[in-house]
Amino acid sequence: MKKLFLLLLISFVFNVSCKAQTEEPVSMKEKIEQAIESSNTWISMVDSGNYGESWETSSGLFKHAVTKEDWIKTLKGLRPSFGDVISREVDSKKYETSLPGAPDGEYVVIVYKTQFKNKEKAFETITPMKDTDGEWRVSGYFIK
Repeated sequence: MKKLFLLLLISFVFNVSCKAQTEEPVSMKEKIEQAIESSNTWISMVDSGNYGESWETSSGLFKHAVTKEDWIKTLKGLRPSFGDVISREVDSKKYETSLPGAPDGEYVVIVYKTQFKNKEKAFETITPMKDTDGEWRVSGYFIK
């Protein structure tokens, strides 16, 4: 009976060990894809004028840097002058673990080439970060 138990225990440990070795960590490519997906969801809120909702779904770092009221006020003064989005495509994307003025962590700096109705060529930089709960959330937005 002891031999059977020992054999089952060894088999169990071996199976758990093999499973742990075959589970691959999330690749950098997958992290970038997740960050872009989060960024696209977030920017669609901004495009729709849902500025308060965009603030609510932003990272803790973002919320700490700007109040909801200031965020809404800033976007209400800025975005309507650009007009509706005609096209938007990812121009570049880069995974980073350190950014100036931000704590170390996981970030993806995404630059979109965007055409608005009233601004033919604009670049939007959206920086999602892996938030404390493990979800990708926007931590920064800049348009020029």
